[in-house]
Amino acid sequence: MTSNPRIPFEFASDRPRYPAPNGKPIIVQTVVNIENWRFDNPMPRKLLPAPHGVESLPDVPNFSWAEYGMRCGLPRMLQAFVARGIPVSCTMNAGVVETYPRVAEAVLDAGWEFVGHGLHQKSIQTEDSEGALIAEALRLLRDFSGQKVDGWLGPGLRQTFDTPDLLAANGVRFCSDWILDDLPTWMRTKSGPMIAMPYSLEINDSVAHAVQHRPSEELLTRLRATLALFEEEARDQPRIVTLGLHPHLMGVPHRFVALMEMVDTMLAREDTIFMTSGQIADWFEAVAPAPAHSRAA
Repeated sequence: MTSNPRIPFEFASDRPRYPAPNGKPIIVQTVVNIENWRFDNPMPRKLLPAPHGVESLPDVPNFSWAEYGMRCGLPRMLQAFVARGIPVSCTMNAGVVETYPRVAEAVLDAGWEFVGHGLHQKSIQTEDSEGALIAEALRLLRDFSGQKVDGWLGPGLRQTFDTPDLLAANGVRFCSDWILDDLPTWMRTKSGPMIAMPYSLEINDSVAHAVQHRPSEELLTRLRATLALFEEEARDQPRIVTLGLHPHLMGVPHRFVALMEMVDTMLAREDTIFMTSGQIADWFEAVAPAPAHSRAA
């Protein structure tokens, strides 16, 4: 009996020692989540509750909260990251391509990596045909971007028992839903091994600000503490620092200054390297080839 049918348990300290990419042991993964919140549906998350708890549609204030990120927060992020030469992985609801074509084009022009993130911002557990949705979401992103789009982050990080098998069958090489290690790990699927890519629910603006309602500098505080520990641990083993970002949260003025300080702090270090999720997957495949027996039953 195993606690995890996809990823065998092991202590992080028991893992083989991996060579750091370009000799830089602290790997920075910047992930910007761009989502399609449908105006005629209940909002995926709410900043302002309904008066007297009576929900109704349209939900203008909460829809506008998210769309502010598209209109104002995302241009700030695009300009800042491009100016600094920061590689970004963009987890995008595929519906953005049709609903917000200007957004999709700007992401493509910026050279960001496209990563699958469902069709709309809605849990995949509620879909009638999960396999068809995954296939359609990936097709839309691949056709639009011309990229291979072989990564996935589920909306809300939700999965069914079949999700990894369906992702692998659709050509997904890495999945960021399993946040259980500071480094990539190999997971089992019916189509063979797939990489479980580190993500973060700690240095993540949705958790810190939309759920926990922490101060504007919270992610900067968490990053500094993380780096203080990682610079010690990275003497023996590389570590991945993931920034989980949303334009409507970290792109607002009172938090954006802290975001730029986070990025500039890591740029100034000699032990950091900024990599996309796909680049991290390439590195991991090279230093830790897939195990011979990693196919799910």
